[in-house]
Amino acid sequence: MYKTIGQAIELANGVKRAVANERRLDIVLCPPYTALCEVSEVIMETNVALGAQDMHWEDEGAYTGEVSGAMLKDLSCDYVIIGHSERRQYFGETNETVNKKVKAALKHKLTPIVCVGEKLNERQAGKTFEVVEDHIVNGLDGLSGDQAASIVIAYEPVWAIGTGVNATPQQAQEVHKFIREKLAGIFGKDIADCIRIQYGGSVKPENIKDITKQQDVDGALVGGASLKVDSFVDIIKKGLEGKI
Repeated sequence: MYKTIGQAIELANGVKRAVANERRLDIVLCPPYTALCEVSEVIMETNVALGAQDMHWEDEGAYTGEVSGAMLKDLSCDYVIIGHSERRQYFGETNETVNKKVKAALKHKLTPIVCVGEKLNERQAGKTFEVVEDHIVNGLDGLSGDQAASIVIAYEPVWAIGTGVNATPQQAQEVHKFIREKLAGIFGKDIADCIRIQYGGSVKPENIKDITKQQDVDGALVGGASLKVDSFVDIIKKGLEGKI
């Protein structure tokens, strides 16, 4: 919940100017609903895509305050974040609602960025893999292989977001590898290998290169560091260095 329309336009213009010719990776901006239309106009016909931060699973109805996949598609969105840790923590998101939203997003030709990850008490209790498996298995329940191939997974270690405690690149790789293996068990190795798995735990210019060097880290879901043009662009460039 950051950025007025004017601030969002300023950020989008800054990102566009800095990475206008970068074609080696996909860049997505996910502003608040209120700024989607204006940001869409800024990045139109560029290499920067538009995403939303959440959506409802119904196309329409008496769901005051909610936004549907059809509405997002009408605003030129290509992506939507689903099951973000903050939606789970503060707004009652469950694996069941994540699953409904993923299927609705795919129905409307939106690429869902599906978030999974454990809280601090769960990691301390040795339940990291148990929690992540639960999010994967139940959040993606009923998807076909073709559908799974078009999603993005974002691993968010909740304990490493805004706490000052960072996950090491090795910890990130350990969980990403587990996610890839779990996806292979459900959808087959070929599908699992083509699914992008992003890392989303306090990504910064200082740590992104070492994180993206890891074999199973395919990108980043950037939080606070995306609110300033300089730090976000720095992450884009250094993250790319980690993969070349």
